[in-house]
Amino acid sequence: MAPRCWRWWPWSSWTRTRLPPSRSIQNFGQHFSTQEQTPQICVVGSGPAGFYTAQHLLKLGPTSCCPLPQHHSRAHVDIYEKQLVPFGLVRFGVAPDHPEVKNVINTFTQTARSDRCAFYGNVEVGRDVTVQELRDAYHAVVLSYGAEDHQALDIPGEELPGVFSARAFVGWYNGLPENRELAPDLSCDTAVILGQGNVALDVARILLTPPDHLEKTDITEAALGALRQSRVKTVWIVGRRGPLQVAFTIKELREMIQLPGTRPMLDPADFLGLQDRIKEAARPRKRLMELLLRTATEKPGVEEAARRASASRAWGLRFFRSPQQVLPSPDGRRAAGIRLAVTRLEGIGEATRAVPTGDVEDLPCGLVLSSIGYKSRPIDPSVPFDPKLGVVPNMEGRVVDVPGLYCSGWVKRGPTGVITTTMTDSFLTGQILLQDLKAGHLPSGPRPGSAFIKALLDSRGVWPVSFSDWEKLDAEEVSRGQASGKPREKLLDPQEMLRLLGH
Repeated sequence: MAPRCWRWWPWSSWTRTRLPPSRSIQNFGQHFSTQEQTPQICVVGSGPAGFYTAQHLLKLGPTSCCPLPQHHSRAHVDIYEKQLVPFGLVRFGVAPDHPEVKNVINTFTQTARSDRCAFYGNVEVGRDVTVQELRDAYHAVVLSYGAEDHQALDIPGEELPGVFSARAFVGWYNGLPENRELAPDLSCDTAVILGQGNVALDVARILLTPPDHLEKTDITEAALGALRQSRVKTVWIVGRRGPLQVAFTIKELREMIQLPGTRPMLDPADFLGLQDRIKEAARPRKRLMELLLRTATEKPGVEEAARRASASRAWGLRFFRSPQQVLPSPDGRRAAGIRLAVTRLEGIGEATRAVPTGDVEDLPCGLVLSSIGYKSRPIDPSVPFDPKLGVVPNMEGRVVDVPGLYCSGWVKRGPTGVITTTMTDSFLTGQILLQDLKAGHLPSGPRPGSAFIKALLDSRGVWPVSFSDWEKLDAEEVSRGQASGKPREKLLDPQEMLRLLGH
């Protein structure tokens, strides 16, 4: 059968169907051999949440902190992923100049190589196979598919050329196949990034970093070429609230302050009275605020002053500004600026919110990048979903009203935190699942697991990519990168990947 990329039939003609009765799950037993004692568990998504959940579940056994009844042997975990390649945001989200963060891939690789774990890429749950079909085939299913959408600005002009989500821009320079054709126009002088989190600072840093500092990273060749031609000299990072509410961390801020060839532009007036207010802050927030204060208000030393004076590029933080409208060029064909509502803060603590004062200001720019948050999508009509919070409703990782269905990571708690936050969260979901297994809350009796699902996918013309297939693609990427001294040159085209694998 043809792989999924080439299927021709209409979506609705098969997604709601099941195998013919002769190959239903009840009658499938004669076609597969199962170790009746093995709990079959399936994880949807191969980013940090998926792999950390799998890692915890694979520790399952009589020696674990949650021993199972004698008739159970250790669990088998299958990981399904819609991309052809694993690792999710570690591969497609972490900035190319942060290779140390990607070292976690080594741990995930050891997990995937376990004889009790299997990876199936190129399988989109909700399209190629339903969640109900997975639930029929496995003792438990864990949704760990992350947040693959972005929060829209919902303002006039958002559709103009020159306006992108930061998520798509990050996907472009990191080689996410769906963003490979993005081709942002970097011929303008000024870029505006809306949002003041770590992703916003990542994007600003990539836009302003001298390209020769990126050429030994795994940034895509196309993105590196575009950045070499870039004329962007100034980047404004805009937030609705004030300095106390920024969402980025001190590491990312320090990198911006020390970025070669650039100087910071911070208005000391934004920081008036802040010194006293940060005394009560938690230590990480206090250190972050102190660094911001020093950068904004203290006179730099001789060496730093000379460095800033010679800088050809600049970045700045604009506070108390909320986007109202993307302004078009005179011919209406592209973005030429952004209209910002001036805001003030109401409320205290976590409840602080920005409200418009009635004043506006226009900021000329040729590139607008929206970085106001990621959001999860519903995966399947059978799975409850809270569109307001952008999560699957759950109690400690157990999906509400759906026994045997669990969730971990961003789809469980929302798109917040760093990789270690996701690790802790995923381990907790894994622990809850093991407790339910031990207590007999999950289906008893054998389940066919991947044997049934692979037959189903084959009947639908979907060709899953195994982890050993990925390792062939990985070797090809590393080989292509060696010529230019890069750790890898990422493959961007799913069709080319399939050809390299002989399909």
